[in-house]
Amino acid sequence: MTKLKNPYAEFPGYSCFGCSPTNPAGLHMEFFKEGDEIVCKWDPKDHFQGFHDILHGGIQATMMDEIASWVVFVMLDTAGVTYQLNSRFRKPVLISKGIITVRATLVRQHKRIAEIEARLYDGEDMLCAESQANYFIMPRDKAVNELHFPGKAAFLK
Repeated sequence: MTKLKNPYAEFPGYSCFGCSPTNPAGLHMEFFKEGDEIVCKWDPKDHFQGFHDILHGGIQATMMDEIASWVVFVMLDTAGVTYQLNSRFRKPVLISKGIITVRATLVRQHKRIAEIEARLYDGEDMLCAESQANYFIMPRDKAVNELHFPGKAAFLK
C-alpha cells in the first residue's frame, strides 16, 4: 500500500471538507493506493454522529464521494466533478467500533464519464455502505487550468 500525497494542501484557500488537513470542521481523509484501489483508513470522531454512536449517513456518502474523486486523480490522471452519487446503507456504522475503511475502484470509463464503486467498512471490517459515483471527467488541459490539477505524479510520494 502506497501513501498518497495531497498536493492541494499547499494551495492558498484550499479547504476541502473531505481531504484538507487544515479544515477545522473537515474529515481530514488521507489516501493510499493498493493495486487498482484507492483506500482510506479513518478514525471517526463523536461529532460526526447522527444517532448516538452511529456515523451520520451524510458523512458516509461524503467519504465515498471524496474517495471517488481520488480515483479520478490517480487512476485517470485528471480531475472531474460528481454528477451522480447513488448510495446504499446496509447497516449502521458504529463509531465505537473504531477505524473505518473506505475502498474505491474504477468500474469503467465511457468517453467523459467515469463510473466508480466505493465501499465503506466499519471497524470490524463489515460492509456497511456502498456508492456508485459517476464523475464527469475534465479534459486534462481544462483540469489543469480550471481545477488546478497538478498531475498524477504530484499525488505519488
